[in-house]
Amino acid sequence: MKPGRDTIEQRMRTFNAACARLGIKITHQRMEIFRAVISTEEHPDAETIHRWVKKRIPTISLDTVYRNLRLLAETDLIAIVGMSQENLRFDGNAHPHHHFVCVRCGMIRDFASNAPDSLQTPKTARVFGEPLSVHLEVKGICTGCRGDVRR
Repeated sequence: MKPGRDTIEQRMRTFNAACARLGIKITHQRMEIFRAVISTEEHPDAETIHRWVKKRIPTISLDTVYRNLRLLAETDLIAIVGMSQENLRFDGNAHPHHHFVCVRCGMIRDFASNAPDSLQTPKTARVFGEPLSVHLEVKGICTGCRGDVRR
């Protein structure tokens, strides 16, 4: 599924404003990498993003994609999601949301829920520092892997 044109345009405006605020140069490569991440809800890995961007910028290197993805994640313009033992996956949806991760095929999908907002951060987590947000990741088997056609 793809975000709508209005959503993509709003995310690009947010990108431009954040880069200006943070003093980050808006290069053609950086803009196309960001656009690739925000133009899908599939949570692609760096290699997939590289393939997509390479269609528009044939000379772009995988290293350039990785460096820019790290910068975009460090500035909270995108998020790194998924299971730690697999390739890093990237999320361009900056609105509060959570993830369902299929443990078989690796599919990641967004969902909204207010339930985590009412959770208290455990004291055992607060000993490490001040929590800034709570993110819920539900791991399971997706309907595609289960062979279930119901939605």
